[in-house]
Amino acid sequence: MSHFERTLSRETVYGGKVFTVTRDQVELENGQTSVREIVHHHGGACVAALTGQDEVYLVRQFRYAFGEELWELPAGKLEPGEDPFEAAQRELGEECGLIARRYTDLGAFYPTVGYCSEIIYTWLATDLSPCAMHLDEDEFLTPEKVPFETAVDMVFTGEIKDGKTIAALLKIKTLREREKAAE
Repeated sequence: MSHFERTLSRETVYGGKVFTVTRDQVELENGQTSVREIVHHHGGACVAALTGQDEVYLVRQFRYAFGEELWELPAGKLEPGEDPFEAAQRELGEECGLIARRYTDLGAFYPTVGYCSEIIYTWLATDLSPCAMHLDEDEFLTPEKVPFETAVDMVFTGEIKDGKTIAALLKIKTLREREKAAE
């Protein structure tokens, strides 16, 4: 049997620039009702750009919600209706000053399933060339090349805490191990 919940009513409690929050009355599969508070977000795109020397581009950026500078892969939010792949290409140029000739789709994931509708789409970018870096006017970050295995180690030491970065790096590592085992 599949589990389900059915929306009975929806009230918007906040509508902002980045997300909207609703309070939904739902019917549970046992016939009872409950409340679900949902953060509706347009989603994001994330890119792991690897150099020919097996370095990955990470950015250091202050994240206000946590009060600290974090290591992340280049990424950004989607505009309403924007194609995630085009957003990934845009973000790589904006944040790292790079374009890639080859992209590998790493899939999408749901970072916060309990209360948020955000979907993050991820790609591996290779065969890189420089272009003009052009950050948004309210965006301050520093791109840095880090050896790929060092970046993976940073995940396990807790130096990289960002979920999308952790997911993409470990997915790439696993794909590499599978390719090597298949040889």
